[in-house]
Amino acid sequence: MTKELRKVHEGRNLKRIRDILGIKQSTLASELGDEWNQKKISQLEDKEIIEPNLLDQIAEALKVPAQAIKDFSEESAYNIFGNTVTNNDNVAFIQNNPTFNPIDKLIEIYDENKNLYERLLQAEKDKVELLQKLLNEKK
Repeated sequence: MTKELRKVHEGRNLKRIRDILGIKQSTLASELGDEWNQKKISQLEDKEIIEPNLLDQIAEALKVPAQAIKDFSEESAYNIFGNTVTNNDNVAFIQNNPTFNPIDKLIEIYDENKNLYERLLQAEKDKVELLQKLLNEKK
């Protein structure tokens, strides 16, 4: 889907990138300064358009390019994660329309921060372990 046909919702894009990076709303709020709180971040994520100077501040706090927030698409993210993460299901994602996308810039950032993947993987393992523990307690 081309950018012209895709309706951009910068707040939703911000939320998805924040979620992918494993950053809580309250953490982002504290990065932005004393006048910010979790509720303001939540309200910001509801906005279709974020003011350019504010978007730049948020991008800096998340350590991603502002353009990545503007142009983020779920399809690109699924293609990237599908092609870089395996989970023994032998599931593959095929990227039919390989094009440059600002999400590629996020991959460069991931490469700079080698621990990100390990932290995300460990968080998923911890979640599975906790769910398994809760399930065992219910039995």
